[in-house]
Amino acid sequence: MLKLGVPSKGRLMEQTFDWFAARGLRLSRSGSDREYAGRVDGADGVQLVLLSAGEIPRELAAGRIQIGVTGSDLVREKLPGWRSDVRELAAMEFGHADLVLAVPACWTDVETLDDLAAVATAFRRAHGFRLRIATKYHRLIRAFLSENGVADYQLVDSQGATEGTVANLTAEAIADITSSGATLRANHLKMVDGGLVHQSQATLFAANSADPAEVDRLARHLGLAG
Repeated sequence: MLKLGVPSKGRLMEQTFDWFAARGLRLSRSGSDREYAGRVDGADGVQLVLLSAGEIPRELAAGRIQIGVTGSDLVREKLPGWRSDVRELAAMEFGHADLVLAVPACWTDVETLDDLAAVATAFRRAHGFRLRIATKYHRLIRAFLSENGVADYQLVDSQGATEGTVANLTAEAIADITSSGATLRANHLKMVDGGLVHQSQATLFAANSADPAEVDRLARHLGLAG
């Protein structure tokens, strides 16, 4: 039996259901919207589990589900050394969003990552503490900034309304997901040139602990393998 974890609500759930339906599997929720179980028609030996997208990476790594749909950003953020826990079966071509670094639009002297590094160093000298970057993507942002030579900063945890932290004076910059950039612009922020951290999309993952024969059988059923 393969347990398939799917986002439990919203547009991501609907698009996931549509993606599987186009490949011969009909997913449906059992009972009311408050229930987190479902059914799979069109394939034997597959059980549907509805979870938050943020839970799915850890459930895969723990082996409590064997297949899961979630954002590629969430897998990389929540699972250190993620390739040892899961493998990608398919990019699903929806749920696109970019994880980017952004600064106040009025920072005319900050256009590139090199500019940000210089301003961060000057900020620490002037204020006695490091420039604050609000984000919920701590692992991805630390790795990205390290690779790009930005050192004088501190991360401020933000689990929602991250774009508002600069206006609220709890951060000087942000790193967050954006699909169109409209929310950044509405909050008078701009993306740093070269500040694209990760291009995310909904992705079908398999747990490395799952039975390879069962995973391959489902992948063939979905037209993902020969």
